[in-house]
Amino acid sequence: MSLPILYSLRQCPYAMRARMGLLLADQKVMLRDIVMANIPNEMFAVSAKGTVPVLLFDDGSVIDESIDIMIWALKKNDPNNLLSVPEENTFSDMIDLIRRNDSEFVEALNKYKAASRYHDVDEVYCRQHCELFISELEQRLMKYDFLMGATPSLADYAILPFIRQFSRVDRKWYLQAPYPNLKRWLEKHYQNPMFSKAMKKYPQWLDNKEPIVFGSE
Repeated sequence: MSLPILYSLRQCPYAMRARMGLLLADQKVMLRDIVMANIPNEMFAVSAKGTVPVLLFDDGSVIDESIDIMIWALKKNDPNNLLSVPEENTFSDMIDLIRRNDSEFVEALNKYKAASRYHDVDEVYCRQHCELFISELEQRLMKYDFLMGATPSLADYAILPFIRQFSRVDRKWYLQAPYPNLKRWLEKHYQNPMFSKAMKKYPQWLDNKEPIVFGSE
């Protein structure tokens, strides 16, 4: 049986999330790194949504939602018990936090990034909307080392790429922002060798269609 094919984009937070999930579960895939300005016809043929990540299996089945790719991989192999929720939280609590990130926070984050890019007068207002969720994470991290408890969970890795984006919109502001626990949490993830593996740069697949096995490091 051949390896699944993963269509990915290095800097996309959703694709980043999927790559981390595969690495954490020790699942190998054939990586096809793309750019959104030149989406391969092969990807459109299996997923009409036209965005990454897309995971294609040998039998033609497809998973094209990043959190579903993470859960699929971790259900196959979860050596760090990332699907197990420690402390008093439940799996439903964890999924709810991730879904709130993907809806409320991502919507606010996109407006904040756009306002910063175009030097919009509403930049501070947009950032304050992001801070509603950021403040909640800070409160969690005052109590625990990670978002759901004393050990990492699916939520930490699913939310990480978007907090990374938030921290980079206005770096000067972020460095003096009153979120010491969030900064500690983010830096701890950066120091994890897995993060560097997830962010490794590969040749664009359309340039030479060279097969690249991801997750074999």
